[in-house]
Amino acid sequence: MNKKIKQQIAFWIFRLFSVLIVGILLSILGFIIFNGIQVINWEFLTTAPREGMTAGGIFPAIVGTFYLVIGSLIFAVPLGVMSAIYTIEYAGNGKVVRFIRMMTNNLASIPSIVFGLFGMALFVNKLGFGDSILAGSLTLGLLTLPIIIRTSEEALKAVPESYRSGSYALGASKLMTIRKVVLPSAMPNILTGIILSVGRVSGETAPILFTVAAYFLPNLPDSIFSQAMALPYHLYVLATSGTDIEASRPMAYGTALVLIVIVLFFNLSATILRQRMNKKLRHN
Repeated sequence: MNKKIKQQIAFWIFRLFSVLIVGILLSILGFIIFNGIQVINWEFLTTAPREGMTAGGIFPAIVGTFYLVIGSLIFAVPLGVMSAIYTIEYAGNGKVVRFIRMMTNNLASIPSIVFGLFGMALFVNKLGFGDSILAGSLTLGLLTLPIIIRTSEEALKAVPESYRSGSYALGASKLMTIRKVVLPSAMPNILTGIILSVGRVSGETAPILFTVAAYFLPNLPDSIFSQAMALPYHLYVLATSGTDIEASRPMAYGTALVLIVIVLFFNLSATILRQRMNKKLRHN
């Protein structure tokens, strides 16, 4: 068998696996859309659950999920990006920095339920925040922090060194170079990390189970110290421990569909923003 035939066989195997993976993904999405679209209507999106969560809607869970996503990003994005700037632009590549990177990678692989237990011990009990949006957001922020740090570091490394040299040659300081040259060039790739973190925050159940999520709330949260419903936990309750699991099953499919749409919305918004920034950088 010559090299050309071997190459063709390898290409066909890769193509077959790619089609298989896409097919499985589309099958799952199609199953959720087919079963979930039947319960999606205005009442489902704008009212609270009722009758033991076998009727009504999921509006409090939608609001709670948005609060947790925004709260975790407010905490994790500035801290993660500034940490990456320090390690790449200031700290060099010494033993301490390599140790920090190794620990960051290890943190990214820790199961989410461990973050949930840590959040409960520190934010809920030790700091006295109780089961609240603040405790849940901080816990989710810690969960996504390693992703944002590592992707931000790779984005900063990808900026050509000539950009920095050119800025210094024009008399700019290091801080000005980072703020005016390096960060704008790296921002599209930094957004990729933020996109990944949003997807993970939106779908996590274990961390919010111990820090914020409520089984049912008749009212919307009125402060960051209030408990909140969230779509992942609400879906878990509907599918496993509702008052009537069979009756609430259509609502579970509807909740899963809404959760997927919200994640796609965040991802699409960030992708459009990233493309616009790339286009602006090319024009500059």
